Formats: sequence, structure tokens, C-alpha cells
Amino acid sequence: MAGQPAPGRSEYRIGRLAGLDLSVVPSALWSMAAIWLGAGLIIFWLLGRGWGWAVLGGLLVVIIHWLSDFAHQYGHALAARRTGFPMTGLRFWGIFSTSLWPAGEPALPGRIHIRRALGGPIASILVGVAALLVAWFAGSDGGMLWWLALFAAADNLLLLGLGAFLPLGFTDGSTILHWWKR
Repeated sequence: MAGQPAPGRSEYRIGRLAGLDLSVVPSALWSMAAIWLGAGLIIFWLLGRGWGWAVLGGLLVVIIHWLSDFAHQYGHALAARRTGFPMTGLRFWGIFSTSLWPAGEPALPGRIHIRRALGGPIASILVGVAALLVAWFAGSDGGMLWWLALFAAADNLLLLGLGAFLPLGFTDGSTILHWWKR
């Protein structure tokens, strides 16, 4: 399964939040460093901010993305709890994360898998709409709050919301398509 560390690869437990065990593999750390650098350079060159703002803004972009990814997974967790077959945790990998399920989970009907898969994109779309509202109230003067809110909206609406429906083999769309056919 995508997102699972290969045998012999490192996985680090980073804690427990909202009843979910959180872990990270090195690819997530490298990806977040790349996002921090990329966002910082965009803030410096394209937005014309100083290096201090670039470093801080890049870090805020990383934090917003990780929180957005957690919110996506928490949407899965809420939907899963409602089905009676809850998640146990999530693993951050690359720029994404993977839901973790109990090892001895019984075979479940497709409708349960679909309900659990829909929870993440729904949560992300709701967070994205909230971020759009923050951007709207912040005004379009190009301030840092406006740019960060726009990033949060795009990240949640496009990548974690609508993008999750693309059937890429590791996405919610793949899960939905797989179980819809059965």
C-alpha cells in the first residue's frame, strides 16, 4: 500500500492526538523541508518580502499544510467512528498521509469503506471554505494573512479536497472507485 514504509525503513512515532496515533516517515520530513524552502523563496522573490518574512512564512505554510492534512485524516476518523470501525492512527509520508486501521479488522462491506473514504475530502472542503472566508475578511491587499489563507484554501480545496477524488492508487478516489464497482 502506498504510504507504508518499506521493510527496514524508519517510521517515527510523534504522539497521539484526538485518539489517533501519529507517525512520520523520513520522506515527510524531506518533503516539508522542500515546501518550506519553496514557499520561502516564493515569499521572498514573488511577494517581495524580506528574508525574515520568507523564513517565517515558509514555516507557516508547512504548519498549515500539516494541520490541513491532519484535518483531512480527522475527517476520515470521524466518519470511521460513525461506522463503528474506527481508525487507529495516521502516518505522514511525502506531502500526504495515510489512514491506519486495526490490524485485525474484519472484512467490511463496500459502503463502509466508501463512507470512511468520503470523510477526509468533506473535511478538507469545509476547511478550504473556511480559509476562503478568512482570505475574504483579511482583504486582498496582499498581506501575509491573505496569502496564507489563500494557500490554505487552495491546499484544502484542490489538493486534499477535490484532488483526493482522483483515482491515483493511494487516494480516497481509488478507494471509492474500488468499492463502488463491487
